[in-house]
Amino acid sequence: MGSPERIREVARRVARFAGEGHQLVVVPSAMAGETNRLLALAREIHPEPTARELDVIASTGEQVSIGLLALALQQLGVRARSYTGWQVPILTDASFGKARILAIEERNIREDLEAGFVVIVAGFQGIDDDRNITTLGRGGSDTTGVALAAALKADECQIYTDVDGVYTADPRIVPDARRLDTITFEEMLEAASLGSKVLQIRSVEFAGKYQVKMRVLSSFTDVSSTDMGTLITFEEDENMEQAIISNVAHNRDEAKITVLGVPDRPGIAFSILGPIAEANIDVDMIIQNASTEGMTDFSFTVHRNEYQRAMKILESKVKSQINAKGVVGDDRIAKVSIVGIGMRTHAGIAAKMFEALAKEGINIQMISTSEIKTSVVVDEKYMELAVRVLHRVFELEKPPIQEKMKP
Repeated sequence: MGSPERIREVARRVARFAGEGHQLVVVPSAMAGETNRLLALAREIHPEPTARELDVIASTGEQVSIGLLALALQQLGVRARSYTGWQVPILTDASFGKARILAIEERNIREDLEAGFVVIVAGFQGIDDDRNITTLGRGGSDTTGVALAAALKADECQIYTDVDGVYTADPRIVPDARRLDTITFEEMLEAASLGSKVLQIRSVEFAGKYQVKMRVLSSFTDVSSTDMGTLITFEEDENMEQAIISNVAHNRDEAKITVLGVPDRPGIAFSILGPIAEANIDVDMIIQNASTEGMTDFSFTVHRNEYQRAMKILESKVKSQINAKGVVGDDRIAKVSIVGIGMRTHAGIAAKMFEALAKEGINIQMISTSEIKTSVVVDEKYMELAVRVLHRVFELEKPPIQEKMKP
């Protein structure tokens, strides 16, 4: 949706699917750069705009897109009708800037589909109980699309983006990264949570909760292409176990905060993180050091955009209350992770990861694990090196064994 010509290209693709007899709901995002422009304009008027008014402003980018796409389809002779999030309506909570979808009243959409219309719904937005416009956070159009697919019980939700699928690593960092034909929902959820920008994590969560079949495709490939992108599956077949690690994810948008010298007693974690949660700041990795003479250090990571706000809360509300010795932070860290369902049945994967990083002189500051992933926090300057090293050590540039055996 970057230009009028790109919008016409989207319209041609939609028209082709409609001509094949499919009932279609299309969820476009704003035109390229438009949301940033709108938010910058708001801050030019007021340095600290209220979240409610920011949502009113930011939501207009998608409103322009749906109208333009509807017109482009009508120009091609396709009956099309656009809806904003509050016209559907898409009902959300009142968390401005990162609202969550609570329900979708799809009756109007179903009626239009039965009448032969292509329905175009603005992504990224909804309405709360008080009829305030809300937005779902960056990448919220993916979430809108998956939520509509779930509500309408669609056959498939296709996500068109600027890449042609999910890769074993970011191709901009690892030139020989390989596109995956399939990836399990669990792996995709972990990858999205760990920094993969292909899909927003909440869209993947929605897909998993409602078993929505998803496929990631490129919006730049020719409409006649047979490229099927990457399918996100919900079942692990016998071939899945061949790939121990599916991809290496990274995230440079994090910051680390350490509260120094806090009493090692029950409730201290809540005393530190409670005010952070009340401020609607998401916490990722958490580490509490071993106790020494009844005192400990408590570290956690937050999104880099929330770093200064979190530091201010800890300094003003928490430090004196718990008698901490100090609060220090670092907003120049990065998280690097390996993901793969094969980790369940293969021992020593984390050790192999740590050994590879150690050989390159990359110090690990924090570690977090789950059944199918291991994440480490490193100095930001080592992030790209770490990604390339791990991709090579786990031989992700090579196709799975079962693909090699195909005639």
